[in-house]
Amino acid sequence: MAFMPSLLMALVLVSYGPGGSLGCDLSQNHVLVGRKTLNLLDQMRRLSPRFCLQDRKDFAFPQEMVEGGQLQEAQAISVLHEMLQQSFSIFNTTRSSAAWDTTLLEQFRIGLLQQLADLDDCLGQVMGEEDSALGRMGPTLAMTRYFQGIHVYLQEKGYSDCAWEIVRLEIMRSLSSSTSLQERLRMMDGDLNSH
Repeated sequence: MAFMPSLLMALVLVSYGPGGSLGCDLSQNHVLVGRKTLNLLDQMRRLSPRFCLQDRKDFAFPQEMVEGGQLQEAQAISVLHEMLQQSFSIFNTTRSSAAWDTTLLEQFRIGLLQQLADLDDCLGQVMGEEDSALGRMGPTLAMTRYFQGIHVYLQEKGYSDCAWEIVRLEIMRSLSSSTSLQERLRMMDGDLNSH
């Protein structure tokens, strides 16, 4: 587990370094890190998806909820946080380390941790203790269930190379959808700061 010291160092630097505490202002840097993270996940591809057609699965990503405009700011932050946390959880296992190029995997994890650190600051600001329970219901619960399905799928497929490729593509799709949610959060914050 050679990647852990550098992951921990990255988390410390993001949490305490200059600009690490962004409050609820999701900066352009946050969005850029998200795009870079998505690009890294794309580069991790090891198999052609056409070799894995028999392993395809509809994980029922709650796309309309994520891309639609019905979420309040606290819910949107909670959903995005859950999505990044669960993605990190999937790719932060021993089996994941065996499946992917370790350099790309470590950079991908660091990107997720940077985004999570930004969102942790936001969650603390927009959600009081009472709001925290509300944020964990509904949309966030739907996101949790979606990722539970991915975990179960990997187990059922024995963490095969094709299963990992299908999951990589699915996580790419969900993280791509999250970019519109991040942009909306930036606009919400801009609207709040302009008043």
